[in-house]
Amino acid sequence: MPNEKIALFTIFGGTGDLAQRKLYPSLFKLYQKGYLQEHFAVIGTARRPWTDDHYHEVISDSLADLDADQKIVDQFASHFYYQSHDVTDAEHYLTLKKLSEKLDAQYGLQGNRIFYLAMAPNFFGTIAQHLRSENMLTDNGFNRVIIEKPFGHDYASAEELNNQLTATFNEDQIYRIDHYLGKEMIQNISAIRFGNNIWESLWNNRYISNVQVTLSEKLGVEERAVYYDNSGALRDMVQNHILQILSLLTMDQPVEFTEQDIDVEKVKALRSIRPLKPEEVADNFVRGQYADNGDVKAYRQEDKISPDSNTDTFVAGKVMIDNFRWSGVPFYVRTGKRLADKFTRIDIVFKRPIVNIFNHDDVRANDDDATSLEPNVLTINVEPTEGFELRMNAKAVGQGFATTPVKLNYAHDSEATANSPEAYERLLHDALNGDATNFTHWQELASSWKFVDVIQQYWDEHTPEFPNYCPGSMGPDASDELLQKDGHQWVYKN
Repeated sequence: MPNEKIALFTIFGGTGDLAQRKLYPSLFKLYQKGYLQEHFAVIGTARRPWTDDHYHEVISDSLADLDADQKIVDQFASHFYYQSHDVTDAEHYLTLKKLSEKLDAQYGLQGNRIFYLAMAPNFFGTIAQHLRSENMLTDNGFNRVIIEKPFGHDYASAEELNNQLTATFNEDQIYRIDHYLGKEMIQNISAIRFGNNIWESLWNNRYISNVQVTLSEKLGVEERAVYYDNSGALRDMVQNHILQILSLLTMDQPVEFTEQDIDVEKVKALRSIRPLKPEEVADNFVRGQYADNGDVKAYRQEDKISPDSNTDTFVAGKVMIDNFRWSGVPFYVRTGKRLADKFTRIDIVFKRPIVNIFNHDDVRANDDDATSLEPNVLTINVEPTEGFELRMNAKAVGQGFATTPVKLNYAHDSEATANSPEAYERLLHDALNGDATNFTHWQELASSWKFVDVIQQYWDEHTPEFPNYCPGSMGPDASDELLQKDGHQWVYKN
């Protein structure tokens, strides 16, 4: 039986979409597996005047897709309490404090508190301030706060928010969630690199030609239109998910596999990213916005989107890492809405053999027009398929000695995937354990915002030619041209 975790969760924004789609199902799975048993309770807060009974119905409905026994669902929901709450009103925190103390005694929670801020970021500082001023933190247990993205809108706002939070919480009490860090195959990056000498020996600029990270989304903005139009793909995906993936791909081996040592190496990797000057942005980053193709509306035609919006729904860029390991290796990244399909993959493209001995003219293998040898490519499939793929050259079947690329594949089987914890379940369990390894730390955020701000400021000052790509494609032509001018091409094509 797993060790029981003991805590009171207070979810600010308990009536919201995130809570119902992700948090309640994830907590229920922890309950099913025995990580949460009798000694836990959850307070959901929001402005809506719900009762506990109605709250329990909402929780039950949020678990409908899990096909769970209703008796177990009811037992789980009985640990949930609803408190109508205005986060700007100090009096409401006193009511919340009384309920928290009551539940602490009722369930034997030992003063352990987790505050989950599942609401608009402009309220994060206000909530943190009131938690301190109204003495909501305990002295006899742990106090942790989980923050959803976006963490700021640029470096200045992120720093201001961080100062507000650290006025109440220590850095080791702040858990900035990035759900990509909870994905099985993102966590596998460290295992691949540091658990296999064959790869770690080759994981450098002597053997790797370029690295490609693609986060592709098939849908448009959907219900996130208002947020997205004030953010765009650069802030929504590159600043957090993509740069976090890059830090795991490029960091040096930590002394030990601990939160502190991993954070040190991730920060060093992010600080090694070559900062762009404004005049370099156009040569290194391209942006796009999807058009109308007859079946799908253009971004500017979406509900709640301005008809003259210049928000980017696609970004592709080249990132350079200026350190001994990665100097000269381009890291190409791309992400966007309304692309060919929904998937996330990482392609590690290795250098070709210096000489192609199978070419009787002894043509140098780096002459792409003449050689028949394809580069070796290690692909990490993050989603929807989880697994690895290695492309290598082998002899083609038949007479002669023609070479052909072959693929070695491994994919997690469906049973293993079904039983694997989803990202939020994994990260909530980490937070209960006090393990912030797979959360984002402030210095990582600071470095990523400083890099992204230069790009965003340049784009704000230059009017794009939007729309510039068709739904169902892999973005604008400029994305392909970004690699072609370096003599490379995207491994994944539409």
